[in-house]
Amino acid sequence: MSAQRGARTRGGDDRPLPENTMPTPSGAGALTAPTDTDTDTARPGPGAGPGPGPGTSSSPVEIARSRQDADRVTLRGVGPWPGGRGSWPDGEHLDPELLESGDHRNVEDRYRYWRMSSIREDLRRRSQGFEIAVENLGHDFNIGSIVRTANALGASRVHVVGRRRWNRRGAMVTDRYMDVDHLPDAASLATDARERGLTLVGIDNVEGSEPLEGADLPERVVLVFGEESGGLSDQMLAECDRVLHISQHGSTRSMNVGHAAAIAMWAWVTGHEGCRGGANSGRAADGNH
Repeated sequence: MSAQRGARTRGGDDRPLPENTMPTPSGAGALTAPTDTDTDTARPGPGAGPGPGPGTSSSPVEIARSRQDADRVTLRGVGPWPGGRGSWPDGEHLDPELLESGDHRNVEDRYRYWRMSSIREDLRRRSQGFEIAVENLGHDFNIGSIVRTANALGASRVHVVGRRRWNRRGAMVTDRYMDVDHLPDAASLATDARERGLTLVGIDNVEGSEPLEGADLPERVVLVFGEESGGLSDQMLAECDRVLHISQHGSTRSMNVGHAAAIAMWAWVTGHEGCRGGANSGRAADGNH
């Protein structure tokens, strides 16, 4: 499945890289080493603003290659808006500080130079509509990864159930751009969901669960995940309207809960494709963010 009744595993290392200072050219691309987790590897794309194109001698990539004197140099984000203040575009959604200094956050190119509040508002408008809940009984390190995936796939909200403090490391600051709330226990989640007409669907490989493959997932749903070591708690299982599992074909008892959550979210999105305008509809995911 998904919920983890197997041994704990260590996730990927999200620690910032050592700072390798590189010159920052003016124009669309800025050369920096990552200094915090709210940075994203730059990729050419719409919305990045004008600047030298790939293959020219003055492109940021060529400058990086010619000046590279460290073990690892990464092209990140976009620099100040070219041309100075006089050429800044109009729009209340744009942040003057980012236009002035550049935007090196972990955001899609469409949101370069946008205010955080404007990004949050746009994501709410474009959300797919499904919600996520994850139990936080032992400060599970996977919660951050689940929040990040929920953001990427257009979830409208994430509920952290149990402990209020959760491990944000894997979220890569994506929790700043979407609604993440806290509920004290499974009963509180169930009451909230039913009052709003949402179905609780647990994801766990427990006795009596049904295969996720081919399951008809409700449009108005909260997908519920447990912790890495124990899966869904007995209290949460009792509150779920349905429990599904991800069929496995290897020797392991379970898969990482962060991976299982991604599979379940993707199953919902593909099953309801075209029903709503998604926040990232048509965009390919990659591992460079």
